[in-house]
Amino acid sequence: MKNRMLGNYQKDHLFWGYLFILPTAVGLILLNIWPAIQTIILSFQRTIGFGNTEWIGLANYQKLLTDREVLQSLINTLIYAVVSIPSIIVLSLLVAVLMNKKIKGVSIYRTIYFLPVVAAPSAVAMIWRWMFNDDYGLVNELLSKIGLTGPAWLSDPNVAIYSVIIVGIWSAIGYNMVLFLAGLQEIPKDYYEAADIDGASLWQQFFQITLPLVTPTLFFVVVTTVINAFQVFDVIFMMIAPSSEAMLKTQSLAYLFYKHSFILNDKGYGSAIVVFLLGIILLITALQMKLQKKWVNY
Repeated sequence: MKNRMLGNYQKDHLFWGYLFILPTAVGLILLNIWPAIQTIILSFQRTIGFGNTEWIGLANYQKLLTDREVLQSLINTLIYAVVSIPSIIVLSLLVAVLMNKKIKGVSIYRTIYFLPVVAAPSAVAMIWRWMFNDDYGLVNELLSKIGLTGPAWLSDPNVAIYSVIIVGIWSAIGYNMVLFLAGLQEIPKDYYEAADIDGASLWQQFFQITLPLVTPTLFFVVVTTVINAFQVFDVIFMMIAPSSEAMLKTQSLAYLFYKHSFILNDKGYGSAIVVFLLGIILLITALQMKLQKKWVNY
């Protein structure tokens, strides 16, 4: 009798559990999994007009492997990732550590750092385009005050990618700061008090207490930052003109997918590009998951 009641209780809990996750599961299937499957299928086809497609097998992937524009976009994406990811993580952690201190007006500072996250991307892009303007931009104006001539930040092929990186770093610090701040506040204060008694310096406390105990949050931030870096699109789309000479040296794989799918209307080839990008992200994420056991302290 007791076992039967326990079994009914467990079934009841399972029913309500599945019922509560049903809306999320349906949304995940309809908005993420099914479109991903359709994209993979479409990558083996080509558009022949009026929305019709025909099966061409691996032709899109064969073209992708020999396409110099894809190679250049991959290089651009890697440059963006290699420069932006360490910068975002280091600066976000530094700001979070400072915001975790008892500083006067700390709530105001936290709000200021988080503003880029809630600001409209179009407004952000407009402000940065004005700041990076060759003729009357704020950045070149300030450089001229100290006798320096600023470059063409958004039209020089050798400089534009780094302008995009600056905006990307600035936009990501606030969100990651909040994540790090949540992790820092979970560290017991007793550890720092004991370290003070033992005469440990602030640097020693950071590397011996703060950094090891915040590694779970750091791991999550690293994974999400890597994914976001490889998917960079909006900053490039809103800041670099499609006809600009700098576009070839700036466009990412995500932008190239948009270009082929929605501008050139070659959705099959665009799908192959984004599947290629997905494969890179999955490979890097799997590698991170495997290596986490060596440095993450749970």
